[in-house]
Amino acid sequence: MGTEPLLQVRGLTRRYGDTPVFADVDFDLAAGEVLALVGESGVGKSTLLNCLAGLDRPDSGTVRLDGLSVTDLSERDSAALRRDRLGFVFQAFHVLPQLSVLDNVALPLRLQRRGTLAEMHARAGELLTAVGLGALGARRPRELSGGQLQRVAIARALVHRPRLLLADEPTGNLDPTTAEQVLALLVAQAHEHGAACLLVTHSEHAAARADRVLRLTPTGLVAG
Repeated sequence: MGTEPLLQVRGLTRRYGDTPVFADVDFDLAAGEVLALVGESGVGKSTLLNCLAGLDRPDSGTVRLDGLSVTDLSERDSAALRRDRLGFVFQAFHVLPQLSVLDNVALPLRLQRRGTLAEMHARAGELLTAVGLGALGARRPRELSGGQLQRVAIARALVHRPRLLLADEPTGNLDPTTAEQVLALLVAQAHEHGAACLLVTHSEHAAARADRVLRLTPTGLVAG
């Protein structure tokens, strides 16, 4: 790991009206590190991830990724940051129903124009195989189960080797064997490719795979 954190969060606060969702969140995340974020339902874990990704604006505080102030970026630059440096596993999957499974996974590469179409599909196929869906690339999302869609979303988040991986309950729809396979892949992506990984989870087993655990409370973060 490098001496400078890849992600720096200082004083992050988000309110809905007068009600604080969370306040004064401070933490660093290093390249190659896996951090698990746990906490009660409704405490704002998903909202925090959205603020880190520039999808939501905090009421105060700063987020810096690779030296860039995420909280100060324009909408256009924020979208470019997500395209080029972030991988996001959403709870709702957000796969595109009109595309095949293979093309859904390859989409980040196409947006970056990274290689030929054959090269993009080859890389996407590698990730589908890694999550146990190598034979399903030609299918449409409607033909897959919820657990399979979760794995498609994970493969898509990893395909372009992002600098920062944000995973919101990535094993929530998976059986224990598949969950372990996916966790191993997420941890390997971080440790082997120098990505930083923030894993939001209710699973004690998933949290135990992280390098450290923090708990989100309405007044900030505490050791998990």
